[in-house]
Amino acid sequence: MVVLPPLQYSIIKALAEANEPIDADSLASKVGKRTEDIMRDLEELRARGFVRIEHRLVTRVTLTNLGEEYLRSGLPEERLMARLRELGGNASISELNQSTGLSGEEFTAALGRLRRLKAINLSGNSISLTGDESELRSYISELKAILSSIRGEVEYTGELPKPVEEAKRRGLIKVRQVRKLIVTATQEALNLYRVGELTSARVITSLTSVDLASGSWRGGVFKEFDLTVEVPLRPIRRKHPFTEFLNHVRDELVAMGFEEVKDDHVDAALWNFDTLLVPQYHPARRETDVFYVENKLKPRETPGEVMEKASEQHELVWSYKWSRDEALRILLRTHTTLVTIRQIYHRGPGEYRLFSLDRVYRPDTPDPTHFMEFHQLEGIIVGRGVTFRNLLGFFTELANRLRLGKVYFKPAYFPFTEPSVEGYVKHPRLGQLEVFPGGMFRPEVLRIVGLSNDYKVAAWGVGIDRLAMVVLGVDDIRTLYTNNVKEIDSMRNPIEVI
Repeated sequence: MVVLPPLQYSIIKALAEANEPIDADSLASKVGKRTEDIMRDLEELRARGFVRIEHRLVTRVTLTNLGEEYLRSGLPEERLMARLRELGGNASISELNQSTGLSGEEFTAALGRLRRLKAINLSGNSISLTGDESELRSYISELKAILSSIRGEVEYTGELPKPVEEAKRRGLIKVRQVRKLIVTATQEALNLYRVGELTSARVITSLTSVDLASGSWRGGVFKEFDLTVEVPLRPIRRKHPFTEFLNHVRDELVAMGFEEVKDDHVDAALWNFDTLLVPQYHPARRETDVFYVENKLKPRETPGEVMEKASEQHELVWSYKWSRDEALRILLRTHTTLVTIRQIYHRGPGEYRLFSLDRVYRPDTPDPTHFMEFHQLEGIIVGRGVTFRNLLGFFTELANRLRLGKVYFKPAYFPFTEPSVEGYVKHPRLGQLEVFPGGMFRPEVLRIVGLSNDYKVAAWGVGIDRLAMVVLGVDDIRTLYTNNVKEIDSMRNPIEVI
């Protein structure tokens, strides 16, 4: 006779009566519990060889508002065809567009779809029916059948049928993938249950004074403990992979002859924007793009000569009235270029290489490649003979050291550099990521911070978080800041990769 706790007995009974695998959610419902309440018992049954547990990936599909609308009023290609028939099978594009009630995007997409399905001919501004609607009817029938079959949430296992993929591509359905726990009773458990060799009783894991006083322990079974089982070892502590990656980048830059510099996270707009020749009317300075500090903080450093030269160069280059008050607004820095531009002001002429790797802040809408708080790697190469080729060479060398693959360059525009460039590397899932923007500081910028025309400065700002996504195998920038141990363990070790 095998004695099981009441809940475990109920689980085996439910599986035996169903005589088929059951997902954990349905099984919990059958025994009157929540899913999380039966997980420990399932694991104990699995350890005893009474159940098998399988993790199965399923796709759950629901209709979008657009899908429901098209199911009610018809697909755009159906409505376009119906109107074309009403017009005798021939019409001009402009005439048809005005009379179908479709949006411009829907009309264009429907035209392309009908042409691909060989239902219409397009000639200049004229549209005519081909008379062959077999492919169109098949396409519409399959697509609408799928939409009609979705009531609430529908599950698919394995690859999605072609019409479902088409509905997903057109935005008619929402798709999300979930992992389901499938539970199956083993043959041993089924045999024991059917011949009556399974029974249910209270399993006592701790004996209390109440049990002894009431005598309730007599009706239970004491759970056996194996004291020879080794205590599981705690995993070796390690730094977060993202932190390890940032430290490795620092080491590589130092090896390339750069010196790290740091500065305050809160500063004046003067250093964040005005010294970089960003005009005070530029969209990047709006409150929708910058975290401004609303209190009585005063700037730590606003040298009079910098203010004077900033005013002079802004009015000369951009032809507007420069505002001192706007330059003195306090903000959370939006980039770390303000760190290196201030260093040029303090150090003046010379041959030096500096970088700053630290956090910056922007009110972006979080998505897989944007976050409101992220890291930026900024740097400068200062010297008499520095050229644009030195900058491109630096990007290529850094990419080689980090094993990012080939860098693709294209011309770019920034208010404070000329010429400017953007460098891209390829992410296996997200495609080309822009990670290497930079250029040569304009003479006007260097005049503001007092550097003579004899010196040139190559400046760059690296999207270090996006580089980390490539190296660590991460698809979402928000994962870099997670404290979820499972997600952290899933990241590649940056030292091994690099």
